[in-house]
Amino acid sequence: MTLPILAVLPALLATLRDTSNAVLVAPPGAGKTTAVAPALLDQAWCSGEILLLSPRRLAARAAAERMAATAGEPVGRTYGYATRMDSKRSAATRVTVVTEGIFVARIQHDPELAGVSAVLFDEVHERSLDSDFGLALALDAQAGLRPDLRLLAMSATLDGTRFSGLMDGAPVIESAGRMHPLTLRHLGRAAEARIEDSVAAAVRLALREESGGILAFLPGVAEIERTAERLDGLGEGIVLHKLHGSLDPSAQRAAIAPDGAGRRKIVLATSIAETSLTLDGIAVVVDSGLARRPRYDRAAGMTRLVTERASQAAVTQRAGRAARQTPGVAYRLWEEAATAGLPRFDPPEILEADLSALTLDCALWGVADPRQLRWLDAPPEAAVQEARARLSALDALDEDGRPTPHGQAIARLPLAPRLGHMLVRAGGLGLADVAAEVAVLLGERGLGGSDVDLETRRRRWRSERGPRAEAGRKLAKRWATLSPSPLRGEGRGEGDARPKPSARGSVPLSPALSPEGERETAVAIALAFPDRIARRRDSSGETWASVGGRGFKLDPTTSLAREEWLAVAEMQGMASGARILSAAAFDLATIESLFGDRIATHRTVSFDPATGGIRALRERRLGSLRLSSGPDANADPEAIAAALLQGIHATGLARLPWSDAALALRHRAAFAQEHGGAELALDDAALLERADEWLAPLLAGKRRLDAIDPGALTEALRTLIGWDALKTIDRLAPTHFTSPAGSSHPIDYDAEGGPRVDLRPQTLFGLATHPMIAGGRVALVLSLTSPGGRPIQTTRDLPGFWAGSWSAVAKEMRGRYPRHPWPDDPAAASATLRTKNADARRQEAR
Repeated sequence: MTLPILAVLPALLATLRDTSNAVLVAPPGAGKTTAVAPALLDQAWCSGEILLLSPRRLAARAAAERMAATAGEPVGRTYGYATRMDSKRSAATRVTVVTEGIFVARIQHDPELAGVSAVLFDEVHERSLDSDFGLALALDAQAGLRPDLRLLAMSATLDGTRFSGLMDGAPVIESAGRMHPLTLRHLGRAAEARIEDSVAAAVRLALREESGGILAFLPGVAEIERTAERLDGLGEGIVLHKLHGSLDPSAQRAAIAPDGAGRRKIVLATSIAETSLTLDGIAVVVDSGLARRPRYDRAAGMTRLVTERASQAAVTQRAGRAARQTPGVAYRLWEEAATAGLPRFDPPEILEADLSALTLDCALWGVADPRQLRWLDAPPEAAVQEARARLSALDALDEDGRPTPHGQAIARLPLAPRLGHMLVRAGGLGLADVAAEVAVLLGERGLGGSDVDLETRRRRWRSERGPRAEAGRKLAKRWATLSPSPLRGEGRGEGDARPKPSARGSVPLSPALSPEGERETAVAIALAFPDRIARRRDSSGETWASVGGRGFKLDPTTSLAREEWLAVAEMQGMASGARILSAAAFDLATIESLFGDRIATHRTVSFDPATGGIRALRERRLGSLRLSSGPDANADPEAIAAALLQGIHATGLARLPWSDAALALRHRAAFAQEHGGAELALDDAALLERADEWLAPLLAGKRRLDAIDPGALTEALRTLIGWDALKTIDRLAPTHFTSPAGSSHPIDYDAEGGPRVDLRPQTLFGLATHPMIAGGRVALVLSLTSPGGRPIQTTRDLPGFWAGSWSAVAKEMRGRYPRHPWPDDPAAASATLRTKNADARRQEAR
């Protein structure tokens, strides 16, 4: 069958003869992926290699195999491929299909792309970060080093105009697609139904009502596995395949190719099958309408997988899989009207991704600000700043944003910066093999099983058989050789075999942390993710607190739930309670040995309202995580005094051990201020405002408020208010009242009703005027008592009392206390403290 792309190949070839850049818009099924590169090989300008960029390893391998099969050659001769886990190419290879990440690494290593005549960017409409970055680097290299380099952007959607503008006005060539009639059936789905149940039901419906193979799109591997369980036992003549990136290449090839026995094929796939691939024999698509994509959570500083509705562009691509080779039908698990509510496109990855690797690569390229390169969508400033901060924390960038030797070592590795940092530092600690294996496990899901315990998965993977497990082991060995050993690690002097301490915490390991130790997997994880070291918060092991301040959740039924410490590698979910996907058991001794220079000792002193004393604690912390704590017997005396002072501000001056004299002085000062003493304030507000002046010196050497000497408090108040003020207080608010009988009586300035004295009326005989204070402006409240101390009268008008109710009081008192004088005219009597007989004897003695 003739491919639609062949109709526009002459125009494309003519364009690339005359110009360096072009944009090819060709819908799915046109044949652009496998037909364009072979057509360029015999062009006069094409004497070297053609690099065809593919967004996925599966698609890269499939494209190379199809081109080789069309040419009647084995893969690896004229047509080859290179991915992270696998490659087949030789000196005779002219077209190499590479994943986008492989191309970025290659052009970074060789900016001139020596021996390369053309770079073809396939599926550029997917807008992956590596694709956008690779195109930006290629355009920069073309402008400065390789004007003869041909660049071709190939898109399945009509956004060629934007790419043309980015590529210096490159001509846009459009091809028709090859699409057989397609019928859409919208089945809908109950909101409460599990997606695997709905997909399995739709597959069974399609088996009954349609003919041909069935391709079902599910969001992830877990849903594929559960759907496969529900479709078990479909009977003879039907074969079920799974298709995702974690499968062995042989299983992926089987899912793509026609069944050798002629059975009807069912393929359960992730979005890996949306583009670039043609699955032979597929005539029916079942679309869940969901996709699982990485979304970078800037607040949490981590990338998490999010299940969300697929975009309109994605569901269109999926449905088109059914009509590639024959008329087809697409079953959609949503209502037809809901399609318009789907997002139109997936957002470009550059707007949502962690830009650490991009920022480091740009620095190595010589571009301090990534936005200086040419982009369809420039990287957000906030994301770039965050990436710079993270790279600085990894010692990858210096203060000026230039790559450090350590950053250069990280960039030479085909790993994300955190994992590259892990491998380099681990090499200096003699753990390169461990770190390389951990890096492979984190990048290749499914190796060693799905256990949360990464150490368990690592052990299982070592004994696994199969091409994928073996390819992973080979990759780990290759990465391990790229890491510095303790003898040749970066930054060490000749002959110095000891690991050099890092400014960021890579310190020599204690004997307990030798490569044979049980915590080697945790050490590797912690080097990459020191902020994810976590400590258990409850007895069940379900909740965890991390160095970075985030809370994690762990399935309490896992073996790791019994551990006290974890080095966490992967999480999923919201930042406030992300679920731990993989981790390894850690211990405090290992943490202290590995991150000793990051552990800070915090001494805290706080006031204890219950006791009136202080709580002095000594804590050792790694980031937000408390490693240990206990009483601090050597707390800073100044901090103790400050805590006590803060406690007074918080709970009030009543907590102090006031003496009666101090309280009386404060009451007198308040009265005097109210009656003419403007600068005599000893109230709570005034004393708290000046507490640093009068109280702080009394707190020196004390750990409790009640340890303050009450007498010292009184003296502090007297010193605070000063000599002149004390004289004013004595004048306006005297401490005592001296009676006509010569007795002295304390004045209670806190009494209800005003300043008051308690005394017997006999001491006032002969007094015709009422006693006054406050310079004669305030009448002293006289509380008159019987000889037995019982109150008999309260008055503010002594002359009125003598002339009025005294007669009744005297008559009653004469009966009760006949030995004491109760004259009829007290104002004319002599004041006395004695009984009548005692007075008489005294008179006789005279």
